[in-house]
Amino acid sequence: MTAALSNLVATYGLLAVFVLMVGESCGFPFPSEVIMPTAGLLAATGHMQGGLVAAIIAGGVANLVGSLIAYGVAARFGEPLLLGPGRYVGIRRHHLEMADGWFRRWGLVAVFVGRVLPVIRTYISFPAGLARIDLTKFSVLTLVGALPWCAALALVGYVLGRNYDRISGPLEKGAIAIAVLVAIVVVVWYVRGREPRSRKA
Repeated sequence: MTAALSNLVATYGLLAVFVLMVGESCGFPFPSEVIMPTAGLLAATGHMQGGLVAAIIAGGVANLVGSLIAYGVAARFGEPLLLGPGRYVGIRRHHLEMADGWFRRWGLVAVFVGRVLPVIRTYISFPAGLARIDLTKFSVLTLVGALPWCAALALVGYVLGRNYDRISGPLEKGAIAIAVLVAIVVVVWYVRGREPRSRKA
């Protein structure tokens, strides 16, 4: 997957960055932790049209577009579509439950903060769409949260330049470790939140 995504970005440049980042925000398993550093690497070596800034903007705007699509799908069709056909693109109930728990606890803040948290960032648009939160606020918070994430990842690739191949493995492992940590925190919070209700019952 890593090699395939990197090759697509290397071959098609900004177009690939945009399409893949849109897909990531729609729930497809396209890790931004691979896409954006690769774009930064290509910018550092002069092989990305528009350079680093263009790559960051493409990634951020793509995240917004993908998030709006996910929001619209959830608002229009709800869980039957997400957990039905959606399973073919990797959407699972536990993804929605994790993002929904985060969203219910933090509300609109979750839209912003969730953009810099692996796993959560990919699926936070679905509960936001199911709840039909204000679309303008959702869009602004999504873009403002997505740009720093895209910039940070692109800068990693840009600064390390041709040495990126040496750190791509650890970077992915680190992202997975963070995702697992976030999942544990959310599960613990969810279980603890249900304890009083169970005792009352």
